[in-house]
Amino acid sequence: MAQSMVVRSAGPSAAQYPAGKKLPANTKVVLKASDRVTVLDKAGTRVLSGPGTFTLDGAVKRDQTQSTQIASLLSTSGGASRTRTGAVRGAPSAAKPSAPRSPNLWFIDASQSGKFCVAEPNRLLFWRASVADDVNLKLANAGGAKADLLWKKGSGNRVWPFAEVPVVSGSSYTLTGPDGAARKIDLVVLPSVPAEVDELAGTLIENGCENQLGLLVETMAAVEQEISPAGDR
Repeated sequence: MAQSMVVRSAGPSAAQYPAGKKLPANTKVVLKASDRVTVLDKAGTRVLSGPGTFTLDGAVKRDQTQSTQIASLLSTSGGASRTRTGAVRGAPSAAKPSAPRSPNLWFIDASQSGKFCVAEPNRLLFWRASVADDVNLKLANAGGAKADLLWKKGSGNRVWPFAEVPVVSGSSYTLTGPDGAARKIDLVVLPSVPAEVDELAGTLIENGCENQLGLLVETMAAVEQEISPAGDR
């Protein structure tokens, strides 16, 4: 039976439904006023807002475009490396467009700091949202190894410079821009990548890879539904 994973939780019941908690199919979730819990499964994400009792039946449908976007996001082969932006949420056309986001969960967003979970150490890529100009960033590790990351205008991706700066799980790196601003990246090489999206979310939560968790939730939110108590939609 399909299960869901709590990925975000706020309100009086947050301790009862912490991020990473697994919820079997048809679980009844009882929430109080001001509770807001986001759950994720292979069908997408659902937002539960209290007060009320909610049943998680996984009955959310996805169209082919959404399925393709999610498959591209989760691919560890780097096949989406030419794509510049991520999925677009299924919101009304009048809604404000969301900021571009990485099209692949395993690309390092060059604008972000934090822990990053690595699926394929030999295929690690950096990604940038804006491709309007040339830019040169400096990558360095704590041991003093350094390399330039030169992006040409129109290019969204750059391969990690493996020869100059080795990829080592548990190591910290700094990525410095032309303005001198530095971002710290801590790599966590995963021994394996879970096949189920809820298990993958749990792995990201366990390893503190919050940026990737946010990207996963936002892309899956293309099929997000805010459901009402007792399963009324």
